[in-house]
Amino acid sequence: MAKEAKKYWLMKSEPNCYSIDDLAAEKTKTTHWDGVRNYQARNFMRDDMKKGDEVLFYHSNAKPPGVAGLATISKESYPDFTAFDPNEMHYDPKSKQESPTWMMVDVKFKKKFKRLIPLEELRQVKSLDGMELLRKGSRLSIQPVSKKHFETIVKLASE
Repeated sequence: MAKEAKKYWLMKSEPNCYSIDDLAAEKTKTTHWDGVRNYQARNFMRDDMKKGDEVLFYHSNAKPPGVAGLATISKESYPDFTAFDPNEMHYDPKSKQESPTWMMVDVKFKKKFKRLIPLEELRQVKSLDGMELLRKGSRLSIQPVSKKHFETIVKLASE
């Protein structure tokens, strides 16, 4: 069986909740990506994300929002245990341990960019046309990114 090609993702987090600096500060530089409560984003994690996939770490709901750095998927999907705990912010009484509704993956810090690449700057880059993040009304917290778009943003960050 042929090895699947590496995939590329953009994962959004509000920096006041969990930032690229928080990920970098973790003892193992790794965290579980919990609290995703959108079915399409959950499906990406459950069905498509594989260990070694590359991640653009995006600061959403920030001034300005933008890509802050890089991470990798370090563990493939497993049940989001925060859904089972009534004391957790992301508790979902309909999600059961024997048939979990919500999944999560583990993400490992790779690099913080020297500067945040703001959303407005990304909108000006012609070679990013068609990127899900830039589509009007796009709100997904986890979204696939083409290799070309991923490499364009990494190159922008190094300039």
